[in-house]
Amino acid sequence: MTTLGIIQARMGSTRLPGKVLRHLGGRTVLDRVIRAARESGVLDDFVVATTVEPDDDAVAAECAAIGVDCYRGPVDDVLTRFLGVLETRSAEHVMRFTADCPLLDPRLVARAYRVFEAAGADYLTTSITRTLPRGLDVEVVRAAVLKEIDKLAYDHHRTHVTSYVYTHPAEFDVIGLTVLPDLSHLRLTLDTEDDWRLIEAIVGHFGDAPVPVAAIAGWLGGRPELAELNAHIRQKELEQA
Repeated sequence: MTTLGIIQARMGSTRLPGKVLRHLGGRTVLDRVIRAARESGVLDDFVVATTVEPDDDAVAAECAAIGVDCYRGPVDDVLTRFLGVLETRSAEHVMRFTADCPLLDPRLVARAYRVFEAAGADYLTTSITRTLPRGLDVEVVRAAVLKEIDKLAYDHHRTHVTSYVYTHPAEFDVIGLTVLPDLSHLRLTLDTEDDWRLIEAIVGHFGDAPVPVAAIAGWLGGRPELAELNAHIRQKELEQA
């Protein structure tokens, strides 16, 4: 079975513009996400899906510099971007990544994919019952399901790509993977300057290579002042673009 990784990335973040190309530990945030996804060992192919906006010429240039294919499509209709990628190559499974997760754990990516593959499900996510820190979630979906929901998804569901699937579980075979221990109190995604301060501290301590989430959690457990840097930040609701 062919498994395609698609990472959505754009410069136009509302809270932290240009975050995907910030340099972290000697490489861009986007490059870190790509490397971690590749190190999972479960992807046959990988594409960055960015937008046609002029600002995202920089994303396309970074992709060329690090040797990753880039597809460009609509700004808010991210589902159409993903389907555009699927028109350019054949894949049975798609793993969705976002470029604001520079601490992505390759081991978790591999574990989630193997559960999905063994179960033969339509969709798997680690975020239905959240136990992982935000920023380390993994999603896998059958390419045929993405094509099917093109006729069904509307408004925010097109922005969030897979949300129509997991909010309509009666229509699809959906698996919610729970990973213990519960580390959902930690926030390891990159949306704000406070997120950046925490992530910089983590990378400054552990270095350039991807780090297991258990190691990060253990280190932060002895440094509550770091974990508190972004504890006040609230994630946007699903309906918010």
